[in-house]
Amino acid sequence: MSRPERSRSPVSLGAGIGAGLAAAGLAAVGAVTVDRLWRDRRHAIALGTEDDFTVAPSEVAVVVADDGVPLHVEIDEPEGWDGSRPTVILSHGFTLDLRCWVFQRRALLEAGHRVVTWDLRGHGTSGEGAEESYNIEQLGVDLARVIQQVAPTGDLVLAGHSMGGMTVMALAEADPGLFRDRVVAVALISTSAGGLHRITWGVGSMLGRVVNKFGPTALTQLSPHQDLLDSVLRGGKELQEFFVARGSFGSPVPLSLVRLTADMIFGTPLTVISAFTHTLEDHDKREALANMGGQEVLVFNGDKDVLTSAVHSTEIVDAIPGAEHVFVRDAGHIIMLEHPELLNQELFDLLTRADRSRGQTPREAGSRHTVTDLTKRRRDRMTRPARGRTRARA
Repeated sequence: MSRPERSRSPVSLGAGIGAGLAAAGLAAVGAVTVDRLWRDRRHAIALGTEDDFTVAPSEVAVVVADDGVPLHVEIDEPEGWDGSRPTVILSHGFTLDLRCWVFQRRALLEAGHRVVTWDLRGHGTSGEGAEESYNIEQLGVDLARVIQQVAPTGDLVLAGHSMGGMTVMALAEADPGLFRDRVVAVALISTSAGGLHRITWGVGSMLGRVVNKFGPTALTQLSPHQDLLDSVLRGGKELQEFFVARGSFGSPVPLSLVRLTADMIFGTPLTVISAFTHTLEDHDKREALANMGGQEVLVFNGDKDVLTSAVHSTEIVDAIPGAEHVFVRDAGHIIMLEHPELLNQELFDLLTRADRSRGQTPREAGSRHTVTDLTKRRRDRMTRPARGRTRARA
């Protein structure tokens, strides 16, 4: 299925001046950090530049939302699947798409699990909706429609990253009966149940408040000028990758992963990003967490996540008796791409716990584990380049 056409608008003089100032600011930052930029880039190149992230699904479906928006869905079904195991549904985060789950899809399918991934409205190859439809509650309705169409029977495991986790919470709020009757496990990955005004963006609390206050307005003003943004980004690909790497990951990752992440983020229309910003500010599903008390729950996040820090995951764990909290060192927000093996293993453990706990009283207390990906840390150390200003290309 091809990506839908995105609407474009002419660029005004005022927007051009504003974008020019923004570009000048990026250039100044780039000059200050040029040594770090090229050193990090050489490291990313050493870790890999040509990985294949494609997954051939067993089936591709278009699920039509209640307001007519077509939602792109991919289904991975193992040979001989008989429905005795739960279907695992993965919901991606804000400005990403279903490609972010590539490593989890491969691992779960190989282990014999049926996997459903989908692009949230306005993301990836799903269609765009009316501006007022870009809210967390509507995403919960969309997820319910996906379940009705492609997983109408059988047990379910629902996993969501960032805004995808919020989508799972919205569904729990709207349909607690589904969670009682069919959902056996939930994975909430790098997400929040509310209070996103506390995000610091990795620049400290004072500057973080400034970004939170003025960022939505800036996005609204820029959203009609997608062409201008695209042209600026094409001219600064390496700087774009640098900032994506710094904002998305807490440790070195292959350049191929940086490019995949940048492609997802910058492939999301500004109009969609701007429209969702307000619902993220208003998001509060802390009361809905009580509807997950009867399931096995995994809360998984990293210590260097600048978007949903430990305070958010701790609130979720405190609200769900028996939740398992795994806190990963050297991990940023896009943790499923940065530490895929760790997340894969935790998902397998979650599925095992769900199977063992059938018919039993839910646990009253979970546990917290802080883990380090030692294999990745050794690989990063072995490929770290020496200091220098030699410009690397890939």
